[in-house]
Amino acid sequence: MRPTPSPRGWELLLAMAGALAAMAGTTAVFVTHEQAWRYLVAAGCFAQFIGWVRHGRRLRGGAR
Repeated sequence: MRPTPSPRGWELLLAMAGALAAMAGTTAVFVTHEQAWRYLVAAGCFAQFIGWVRHGRRLRGGAR
């Protein structure tokens, strides 16, 4: 395990995919005025949250 503050692997994938999905959903809400896109925003934020939580678990216990 590398002592690094940046996420790697699946954690990075979840965090970046979640951020992209949330931004795409936000843009779609503003462009189309369709409220159904808010579910994509919520899913993107949830995926990003899970990615950062999993990254935090790996560093817990003073492993930095």
